[in-house]
Amino acid sequence: MENSQAKILVVDDEERIRRLLRMYLEREDYMIEEAENGEEALKKATSEDFDLILLDLMMPGIDGIEVCKQLREKKATPIIMLTAKGEEANRVQGFEVGTDDYIVKPFSPREVVLRVKALLRRSSTTVFLQTEPTTKDVIVYPFLTIDNDAHRVTAEGKDVSLTPKEYELLYFLAKAPDKVFDREQLLKEVWHYEFFGDLRTVDTHVKRLREKLNKVSSNAARMIVTVWGVGYKFEVVSE
Repeated sequence: MENSQAKILVVDDEERIRRLLRMYLEREDYMIEEAENGEEALKKATSEDFDLILLDLMMPGIDGIEVCKQLREKKATPIIMLTAKGEEANRVQGFEVGTDDYIVKPFSPREVVLRVKALLRRSSTTVFLQTEPTTKDVIVYPFLTIDNDAHRVTAEGKDVSLTPKEYELLYFLAKAPDKVFDREQLLKEVWHYEFFGDLRTVDTHVKRLREKLNKVSSNAARMIVTVWGVGYKFEVVSE
């Protein structure tokens, strides 16, 4: 499936913003559905499969943080959070509950389109079609295989469903086994943000990553190792 055929859910309590985003995204041939509140968003996002969700943070009733939190218990759909607040605390809170990217209002619709394309590219299972057929970007360890061409993770032969950010974190650590990364490094390299406020973002994602791996393989989960007082590393286990 081409990225341009992706199905996107636009969630915002302001109709003019939904209309604006729909107009720009439909120009790119994306299929758009809308939700005007958190309750409607959860209903649609859990009953249908979307390739990406644009989610407003500040909504009456169930806000974007709660929507993301509940959705992450069931699905790994890529999420871009939209908010009128640019404070670092809001951005950190969004990442903690599993947001993959973050855009502050007022935004340029063209920037939103570019961010959508970038996130769909990272999360696409057909990304290998754009790579050279002679190259195969696969990391193989006992109990764990990461096929970066197909953005696929298997643990002991079973698929592991990860969000784009969880996948990027695992792939980054697995590329450098035994190397210890502190939380600041991981925020910079995986989240691409130069902010050193609340480091719980990293801890939350590591915890979620371990839980998902552990459901499939306890051996694979043990490879994500906490180095107390420093950060995290990927350690190969053979038994």
